[in-house]
Amino acid sequence: MSDEIDSEIIQLLREDARRSIRDIATRVGLTVAPVKRRIDRLEQTGIINGYTVRVDTAKFESGLEAVVELRVAGNLELEMILAFAEDVPEVTEVLTLAGDPDALARIRAANIHDLQRVVNLLRTNGRVTGTKTLVILNSWSRFG
Repeated sequence: MSDEIDSEIIQLLREDARRSIRDIATRVGLTVAPVKRRIDRLEQTGIINGYTVRVDTAKFESGLEAVVELRVAGNLELEMILAFAEDVPEVTEVLTLAGDPDALARIRAANIHDLQRVVNLLRTNGRVTGTKTLVILNSWSRFG
């Protein structure tokens, strides 16, 4: 069970996952030991399930990024969407949605021709009935 201090710890880690436990302890008004125990518990219970690096791909990589709306036939479970998306390395993220569209796939492609190839791959899996591709010009993230 999480409380307000756990929420503060999570927020601080979202802002900077490399933040020291000492810094977190100072900011939440506890000593290092209880903050370490809280973080360990949050990890063990799966509330914190990993740490990652956010990369500004526009500064680091060439190419383009797009979001593809996917409409699927019938009731397609998340696992089925992931099964065909995980075989396409250019797909970096999949979100399933309530409503229309059924899912969004974030794609990183080398160029517009590569993007078209990836979208065609997604369309030919037999369950995707329609797509709409939106090329990302710029992005912003609260935590990035």
